[in-house]
Amino acid sequence: MEILKMTALELSKAIKSKEITVRQATQAVLDAIADYDGTYNCYTCVCEKEALERADEVQKLIDEGKLDASPLAGVPIAVKDNICTKGITTTCSSKILSNFKPTYNATVVERLNEAGMVIVGKLNMDEFAMGSTTETSYFGATKNPWNIECVPGGSSGGAAASVAADEAIIALGSDTGGSIRQPCSFCGVTGLKPTYGSVSRYGLVAYASSLDQIGPIGKDVADCAAMYSIISGRDEKDGTSMDFEKFDYTEVLKGEVKGKKIGIPSDYFGEGIAKDVKKKVLAAAEKLKEMGAEIEEFDMPIVKYAIPAYYIIASAEACSNLSRYDGIKYGYKSESARNLRETYIKSRSEGFGMEVKRRIMLGNFVLSSGYYDAYYKKALQAKKLIQQSFFDAFEKYDMLLGPVAPTTALKLGESLSDPLKMYLGDIYTVMINIAGLPAVSVPCGFDSNNMPVGLQLIGKPFDEKTIMQVAYQYEKATDFSDKKPNLIKA
Repeated sequence: MEILKMTALELSKAIKSKEITVRQATQAVLDAIADYDGTYNCYTCVCEKEALERADEVQKLIDEGKLDASPLAGVPIAVKDNICTKGITTTCSSKILSNFKPTYNATVVERLNEAGMVIVGKLNMDEFAMGSTTETSYFGATKNPWNIECVPGGSSGGAAASVAADEAIIALGSDTGGSIRQPCSFCGVTGLKPTYGSVSRYGLVAYASSLDQIGPIGKDVADCAAMYSIISGRDEKDGTSMDFEKFDYTEVLKGEVKGKKIGIPSDYFGEGIAKDVKKKVLAAAEKLKEMGAEIEEFDMPIVKYAIPAYYIIASAEACSNLSRYDGIKYGYKSESARNLRETYIKSRSEGFGMEVKRRIMLGNFVLSSGYYDAYYKKALQAKKLIQQSFFDAFEKYDMLLGPVAPTTALKLGESLSDPLKMYLGDIYTVMINIAGLPAVSVPCGFDSNNMPVGLQLIGKPFDEKTIMQVAYQYEKATDFSDKKPNLIKA
């Protein structure tokens, strides 16, 4: 029985039926990391000793029947490096936090522990989640398992690549403007960006607080649904989390495509989208039509305002959130500073990377007294219009369909030389964060270079069930999620 080829649900079932022990499952993942991470650089930290000790604890609980209700009991999981883990480094892939070990767990980590999961390590990412390629990391770029000359996407590139490379059974990422969905598209795996407020952000290191959301990355829709059922729900430690009906992942497996009304924004298929991406996404829409869905195109002209509105809002919130990293309370402190002023300036200058500095400067600019009305206020007005456009569409459709990204995975170095090109690559994903909606990314084919293409299904607030039902049925009717890259040992 090859552990690494199993889905998280299959593995948990095998553990509960005594076919595999939790230690064997954990060791298999640790061995894969040792064999392959030198090539792909998915991890910033591997917790071998802690993971094996935890595996033995979980095995005891499973043997005593205390975790029978957990769908993913015993499953090893990897966590993005901006989610706080007690006593384990949480660096956000930045020099300024390279020695930071939180004294508490994020709420989602507590929920993983309660569900009997085993954390094996922390995953590489763009520094402070600012980037779309995982190249801005202080620990170096992560490579795409389908082609090591290409990026895995970002900022959750380490998470998506680890699942694609069988270095993780399942992973937790975060999504501020597409950071779960876009790397899933580039790496040929599945990811869910949940409704804003459905998963606690307590313990998630903030980038843009009104946009950030934690979500699962897995081998298939069922795994993501099971993970979402574990991490979702109200948390009194997070003032933005909301009460809603508890999500039951088994409901996802029962739904049908027939009769679902799916809208396709025609503005998603204009200038800038690669021919192969357009072809594969429209072919996926045709497949859903064959399965009984009603497909209809409609106009959504607000799309052109998505990128400027997003980057103004995100940068404004980022410059505020990142002001706490000053070399005084925790994190990196410059050794050459001679006084308080120099401590601030040198610690931040030496500790932050170029992309983070760019966004801090942009944020301070749009919030400055002379430009607040001209930029930030207008971006908030555009946010309202974007939200309204989606609400209008959902009066007619059950969900929307489109590409995740305009291209497949780019070559390493291509985006860093042209940041604007990197920003424009988020055009299909940022609107969902602005509107606070759920969206799922599933593989829908490959381009002429055999690089994965992702399909995005966008749902109504707190209607993860419907989009995942359709994604699950699409996945079962196709074989794109079953295809795996040829891995290269370190």
